[in-house]
Amino acid sequence: MDLFSKADDESRARTLRDTLNRYAHAYYVLDAPLVPDAEYDRLFRELQALEAENPHLRTADSPTQRVGGRALTELAQVRHVVAMLSIETETDTTEQGARAFDARVRRKLGLSESDPLVEYAAELKFDGLAINLRYEAGVLVQAATRGDGEVGEDVTHNIRTIGRIPLRLQGDVPELLEVRGEVYMRRDDFERLNARQRERGEKTFINPRNTAAGAVRQLDPAVTAQRPLAFFAYGLGEVRGWTAQPQTHSAMVEALAAFGLPVCEHRAVAKGAEGLVEFHARMAALRDSLPFDIDGIVYKVNSLALQRELGFRNREPNWAVAHKYPAQEEITELLEIEVQVGRTGAITPVARLRPVFVGGVTVTNATLHNEDEMRRKDLRIGDAVIVRRAGDVIPEVVAPVLERRTGAERLFAMPLTCPVCGSHVVKGEDEAVARCSGGLFCPAQRKQALIYFAGRKAMDIEGLGDKIVEQLVDGGLVHTPADLYGLTLPTLAGLERMAEKSARNLLEAIDRSRSTTLARFIFALGIRNVGEATAKDLARHFGKLDGLLAATESDLLEVPDVGPIVAASIAGFLAEPHNREVIARLRDAGVQWPEQEPAGRAEGVLAGKTLVLTGTLPSMSREQATALIEQHGGKVSGSVSRKTDYVVAGAEAGSKLAKAEQLGVAVLDEAALRKLLGTL
Repeated sequence: MDLFSKADDESRARTLRDTLNRYAHAYYVLDAPLVPDAEYDRLFRELQALEAENPHLRTADSPTQRVGGRALTELAQVRHVVAMLSIETETDTTEQGARAFDARVRRKLGLSESDPLVEYAAELKFDGLAINLRYEAGVLVQAATRGDGEVGEDVTHNIRTIGRIPLRLQGDVPELLEVRGEVYMRRDDFERLNARQRERGEKTFINPRNTAAGAVRQLDPAVTAQRPLAFFAYGLGEVRGWTAQPQTHSAMVEALAAFGLPVCEHRAVAKGAEGLVEFHARMAALRDSLPFDIDGIVYKVNSLALQRELGFRNREPNWAVAHKYPAQEEITELLEIEVQVGRTGAITPVARLRPVFVGGVTVTNATLHNEDEMRRKDLRIGDAVIVRRAGDVIPEVVAPVLERRTGAERLFAMPLTCPVCGSHVVKGEDEAVARCSGGLFCPAQRKQALIYFAGRKAMDIEGLGDKIVEQLVDGGLVHTPADLYGLTLPTLAGLERMAEKSARNLLEAIDRSRSTTLARFIFALGIRNVGEATAKDLARHFGKLDGLLAATESDLLEVPDVGPIVAASIAGFLAEPHNREVIARLRDAGVQWPEQEPAGRAEGVLAGKTLVLTGTLPSMSREQATALIEQHGGKVSGSVSRKTDYVVAGAEAGSKLAKAEQLGVAVLDEAALRKLLGTL
């Protein structure tokens, strides 16, 4: 005998539907989850099972109906009972656009200057797809696009996949309520979607608006369900049985929110032209920080009675207008592609464009990011291209306009040598960015190379900070790290904000740095992929700099923990004559270190062992513990893995200790480490 009777099943299904819809509203609309995801999933699965056993319990407002169904062969047509009309666009993007609209409204209402100000509802103009949602007895039964205003397309199967759209309204709802609003996609969701597309090697999308519109009009709801769509309600279509229907537009939006529909918080009731101007300016300042795209403001006469009095003209309401902001996307011509060399040696292609006014400024250049991105977008010199600029974001070329291609367009080839210093351009097998290999010599990398060279873990030149380096380079006083050792007291004392005492201290720090270790010197060269640990491995393995300079890639691969990528980076750096010249000049300037014989197999109790330090040890600093471990043949790593032999943990050890325990790695305290090394 069944545990529940038929009546019990119906009651339980109703309870589950109501509970899950309430949880979904709190999660998607209010951004205030009431229960953990696991609890929602448990109730969802229970409802799924109940409906599978009793198909008659499956209703249109059931959360199980959000995703599913077969792909359609075409979208059915829907005739709108109340037409979805467009509104007039005010193309004057200055404050005069708002004043002009207010003047037209007052004139049509026959108001004089002495009459009260007109009250308006001011809202954002979302850059998405307009949708009509039809609710009968509070249950979503149909969703349709605007279409031509009279006839749209039935997209109910896709709209059900959008979590922010309630399948059942809350409270005392009208017998019939058609809700108008906008389906859109947040910028961060759009970026994550494109990142996933790139990871899969699939095409990326041009902008959030087109992506949202395309997802809504998909024939397969399973595809739509993979798109992170959102929704805002802002208007009404056909309405029946709303006994206490609001008398103003702003009150109507509040009522929609009370029904459980998501509405945008950025809205206001504005008095007269000055109120509209203030709202337009305030939203313009917020525009680029909003999580979604807008292209303007919509002004509506707030009183619904006055809206009826003002009526329509050419199927556009006299009581509303869209006040645009400057466009953020425009089409122009890609005249040429050049490259720039960044301070870390990154070679970045840059588009030279026919000047175009977009996002409030005239744009002539735009980033193309890297060669792979440029190839993926299939950009060619001479293309008509879509350019996007939002606020202070660097303009970018979004895509070519393929239908305008003539066949005269040219492909671009990345240079093989650096356009600044002539060094070879290298690109790792798994890397997207090409780089100049002349790190010690290239003028474009000069400041970064000097700051890195002087760092605490490198040559440790105290007092040689960013601002001093900037003055030395901009003044033509230093071109490579070797030039630091030729600086004089008068030269340094002549720098801005550099007193003689400070100059003398810096000169002494430079002089002290002549005596260092081979590991520090290798690290200071700034070879890509060579960190502090790898520099120590290289110094230990080769013993002398000349041994490293003479090494082939095969030789480098014999160094512990040096793989193909690191070996290629080192070989490429040392193959550049400019870099070798700077190294020679540094040695000539007296930079020196104790040399030793090349290490064979590491000796000591920790030979071949990898240790990780975490927390604060009672009597040793991190540097002292590292030196002690290395003296006994061990290597110190920065992360815990299955290859780790010991984790040395002190006070306030964090996630590394937890991971060691998870992986079963042996954990030592300082006393146990000293006992192991025989130094206790």
